[in-house]
Amino acid sequence: MVPFDRRLAGGAAALALVALAGCAAPGALPPGTPIADARKSLGGVSGEYPLPDGGTRLEFRQGNFGKQTFMLDFDAKGVLVSSKQVLTPETFATITPGLTPGQVLMRIGHPAFVFPVGYQKLQVWNYRFGGMEGDCIVFQVSISNVTGVVSDAGQNTDPACDHGGDKSG
Repeated sequence: MVPFDRRLAGGAAALALVALAGCAAPGALPPGTPIADARKSLGGVSGEYPLPDGGTRLEFRQGNFGKQTFMLDFDAKGVLVSSKQVLTPETFATITPGLTPGQVLMRIGHPAFVFPVGYQKLQVWNYRFGGMEGDCIVFQVSISNVTGVVSDAGQNTDPACDHGGDKSG
């Protein structure tokens, strides 16, 4: 009976490894990983962008409420050269007026949600992120419907944290 239990435990461990391989974290892939392997092991590519050197950037949104977006850069041969989580104050600081929506997507990926501001003729892209700023903060990118470029960007309170105006504490 003991050998059977060991085989069962070994089989369970092997199944767990297979399951984990299908859910690898984008930041955990080592440099040199082929792009086909990244697509297969990570699944759910949320964006793909051409790089100037002939390479490819893949976007992977993860985490609760999309609070993490990883950008994985592959060279022209399709080999991973870098990966990073881009929903950070450092990357947000690169989002400035005059950028096109495509340039924003290339830097910080797809927003968690978008809403129009009709009287200002804007659409506002919202990015949830966690960290020292807290869980109720979004980074907002305002894109002018008139010019088609970023008119403003900055942090604001996440509307999902609005508790219906309850001021009782």
